[in-house]
Order: sequence, then structure tokens, then C-alpha cells
Amino acid sequence: MHHVVLFPAVAAVRISKRSDAAAELPRRMEILRAVAAAGLPFAVPEPLTAVATFGEHAAVAISWIDGEGLPEGVGDPAAFGSLLEALRGAEISPALDAVLRRPRRHADGLGWADILNDEIVPRLPTKWRDGVRQRLDSLLAIEEVPASLVHGDLGGSNVHFAEDGKLIGVVDWDMAILSDPAIDAALVATWHGWDVLRATDEEISRRAWAWNDAVGVGHLHAVFTGEPLSRVDGFVRSVVAWLEERG
Repeated sequence: MHHVVLFPAVAAVRISKRSDAAAELPRRMEILRAVAAAGLPFAVPEPLTAVATFGEHAAVAISWIDGEGLPEGVGDPAAFGSLLEALRGAEISPALDAVLRRPRRHADGLGWADILNDEIVPRLPTKWRDGVRQRLDSLLAIEEVPASLVHGDLGGSNVHFAEDGKLIGVVDWDMAILSDPAIDAALVATWHGWDVLRATDEEISRRAWAWNDAVGVGHLHAVFTGEPLSRVDGFVRSVVAWLEERG
């Protein structure tokens, strides 16, 4: 949704590609401000400028975060266990509560479970429908837990480590929500490997598996918005590709 121009050790400049992304950019900067004020034990990028608009586009400079992400399949369970614990334990300030969505299972047809059951499952190839619906039922059977700060796209290039393996910072909070911390655990596991959750609470690991098992946890951010899906066919194609790879 954005082009990013990097000025190493200085800033990253985000430039929206579409008008809808431009309209969302001020809220996303408020998310960064609220997360940066949460007292997390790692760096979070902060806006360095006001959001500038030009035509249907918008741009903003945010602070630079050193370090690099880890490749797929690589990750220290202790480091990621501490990261997940820090997010889970973050205090939900009024600022975070005001700017972050709380996805609901059911909400007049626009809850995430409503959209998946009513819009996505019926469009899947017949061979996948029953299995996906059963796994969604299993996910819905899990008792809801108090909402925590959830990054929503945790892992890979969004988690920066120093050369010595120390966690430096976490970037790209666009998909942050207030929800089950097991969502972040599932996102970490699908990139870095499920073994990386060894240092994480067993109950969170169990819920993480359930969050990923139905349609792939990486797809869920699109149905967490409380709004109709804008590209249903593309979403279905992506889920089918995930199901085919999953086997």
C-alpha cells in the first residue's frame, strides 16, 4: 500500500500508492505514537513529520530503526518468547484503545467469523469447504481472552535484531489491533517455525495453532477491519493457494 524510501540511520519515508492508503495514513501515525508511548522494551518507529498530502497521495517520514529481520525458518525461542510476553503485557492506554480496532467474531454480518463463514467458505472449491468450516468451528469454540496489544504482522522483516541477536525494534504497525495475543504467536510461528514458540505459554501456543489452522493467520487481517472485503475473489484465491500448499 506504500512505497518506502530509505535514508539509512536517518528515516524512512512512506508514500501511499492509493487514495485509500493516503486516507489511512494519519490514523497509522497515531498508532505509532500510541505504541511508542506504551513503554515497550524495544524501539518503535515514530513520525518525524506531519503527513503531507498531494493529489490522491500522502507521505510521511518516520524514525529509522536499526537492525535486520531474520530469514524464514530462523528464530531464537527465548527472544521471541520475550517479545510476545512484552506485547501481551503492554498496558492498553486510552490512546491505544482509541486508535486500535477490536475485531469481533460477529457484528451484523461484518465480524471476522461472519465474513469467513458467509462470504469465503461458500466460494471455496467443494473439497475444502467442510474442513475449513470445521476448523473455523474449532477456533470459535476457544474461549475468548482479554484483549492485548497485537502487532498483526509480526515476524520476518518487521522484527529487527542486532548482529549479536539482541532484539532492537519492531516496525510496520499498520495491522495492529487489540485482540488475542495468540494471533501474534501464530504469525511468528508461520515465518520462523513453530519450534520458536518453545518458550511461550502452552495455552497461547495451542490457540496460535487454532488461529492459523482454518485459512492461514496471515489472511485474517483483511477480515478484522469490521468492513466488507473489497476484493473477495482475490482473497479466496489466496486462501485456496494456502490450502493447496498446506495439503
